[in-house]
This record gives sequence, C-alpha cells and structure tokens, in this order.
Amino acid sequence: MDPEVSVLLHCAHWRGLQESRVQVELSDRFNRRTDPALEQHIDEVWTERVSKEPWLFNAAKFRLHSFCLASPKHPHSTNSSHDLSYDCAEDQDRGVCVTNRCLNQTEDAASSKCDCKKNITSDIPSHSSGSLLTLRLGLTCYKDYLGTNWSRSVAELRQRGEAEFSDPLALLAQPLGVGAVLCTHDGQVVFIRRSQKVAEAGGLLDIPGGHPEPKVVCERLGQAAGEDQITVVMMEQRPEAVVSELFSSVCAEIRDEVNIPLSTLGAPVLMGVALNHTSAGRPSAEFYVSCSLTSDQVSKLYWKGGPEAHESTDVVFLSRMEVLQLDRSSALWSELCPSAKGAVLLYQTVTPDES
Repeated sequence: MDPEVSVLLHCAHWRGLQESRVQVELSDRFNRRTDPALEQHIDEVWTERVSKEPWLFNAAKFRLHSFCLASPKHPHSTNSSHDLSYDCAEDQDRGVCVTNRCLNQTEDAASSKCDCKKNITSDIPSHSSGSLLTLRLGLTCYKDYLGTNWSRSVAELRQRGEAEFSDPLALLAQPLGVGAVLCTHDGQVVFIRRSQKVAEAGGLLDIPGGHPEPKVVCERLGQAAGEDQITVVMMEQRPEAVVSELFSSVCAEIRDEVNIPLSTLGAPVLMGVALNHTSAGRPSAEFYVSCSLTSDQVSKLYWKGGPEAHESTDVVFLSRMEVLQLDRSSALWSELCPSAKGAVLLYQTVTPDES
C-alpha cells in the first residue's frame, strides 16, 4: 500500500453500489468536537491562508463520522445503526458499524488490524433489495478543514482527540469528498493535470472530483441560506436529498472540470471510500462513471473549457488495462495525487465495468 492513501470501504461484492443502495443518517452528533482554543487556532490558520491565497472562500461540507453496512442475514437492517454503539461495537446478526475513530487506519479493509472492520465487506447477496450502506454524516466547512486536517498542529489534535474522546479524529473536520473514475466509450480513463494554483496537489494528475454541497441540498429543499447558516436541521428530515447530492455532485464535477454534458454520463456507481493520509486521513467517496463519448470527443470538449477549466492544465487518457496495472512500481504512479491513487485502488478492487 502507498502510505499516502488507503481504502476504508470497498463494494467489490456488488461491483459497486447504485444510489438506491445507499442511505445517510444526519445528526449534529456526527460533527467534530471543539473548544474555544481550537476555534481560535482555526481562525488564525484561516486568516494566514487567505492572506496568501485571497481567492479561497469558506463553504459548508458534509463530515463523514462513520458508516454501517448491513449483514448477510439482515440485508434490510440498515436501521440497525441505531442499535449499535459508536465505539466500534459489532453485532454479527444485525450489521457492522465502523466509526470515525477507525478512519485513521493505514491498512485497507481486508487487512486492517481494527476488529470493527473485519466484516465491512460482508458477502451480502447482490440481488438483495433496499439500502446496504448507511453513511453517518455531520457538518463541517472548508475553513475547519484547513485549520484541523491541514494544520501544523494536526498531530497534537489527533493526540487530544484520542485522550479526550477515545477518537483521534474527533477534533478534525474530515470533509467528505467525491471523485470519479470516468471511462470513455472507447475504454479510456480520464485524468486531468491539476493547476499549480489550486490549494492541494498542484501539477499532479487527478480524477474529476470535489465535494457534495450542503448548500445545494438546502436550496433544493427550499431552505436557502448562507454557507455559515446551514444546519443539519434543514436537511435531516429529507436524507434522501443528501444521497442524491452525493451521487449527482460527482457528475456535476465532471461537467464543470472536463466540460462533458451530463446527458453523456451513465449513473454513478459507488466503489467505496478512500482515505488521503497527506491530509490526516480525509475521506473521499469514489465512483465509477461511464461516458458515451470517445476520448477524442472528450478531449475536444475539454479544450473548449468548462466552468472550472482554471483548475487544470491538461487532460490525459489511460486505457482501462493501463489503469488496472498501475501500482507503486509504475513510473506514472508518482504523478498521481492521493485522491487519484485512492480511486485507482478502488477501481482495481471493485472492477465495476466487468460483466
């Protein structure tokens, strides 16, 4: 495994999960812990960053606290998450709960030493109906992300989290990102080279991606509010709207970054969740998305420029076989940013486009 990334959850048993198989549980209980001293530290970090990068702006994000995967014996029991404690408790007959404290593991789901992970890819029959995966989400923001996950004091924050809450990530923002392994009609996977002006991983190869946006969910629910006014209460009665945003946001990122029409994209398939250890284990939901366009057509659209064309400087295509064979010994591996590495690892594990 590459020390920069690891796989928290993969959905290989189902070749990935469609939107109908995923649900979310929203609660303020899943927000990060805080105190006045930490808030002051976050303010100081934000002021320093904005002074150097005045184009930065704050925005609400969803925080991944934990997830629960239904067991084979109870494929409809995603509500069992309410019956499980949040300290890595496990009930073999009802489901498997993996909490936020486990997100700092550096091994993948199959080899982790954390007992609460040992069955997170339980062999649930692919024909079972209903939701299989429950994501437990709170709220955070980009400012908090820079002031915790990217703070020079992140090691201290992790130590405090473990000492005070038995959770090394309790004080970290942990915003949930999204990314897409985008495959063209002629079997090419789309990568983009990040601009040197972006906040993270400048100049490296990436996949299209970003974040599901709480503000978008609120607006769709008729609860329009400023970024700093968004609350869980605005969304918790309609969690399906959050799932919809999780899946649709990855397509919106493809449209904006690669300039591909939404009408040419297939339904996103959730491959799993990868962790970026260069930002203290920040999680990202990685999807497989097919495209009806050829790589030549995608290239022409990319060079015409989309709404977020400034975030990248080039488009690069690798064949499906090349992506499946990528590993740390490959010359190209060192050119991939952590988010792309995590998505590639999940793609190789889940192989969602195999029949």
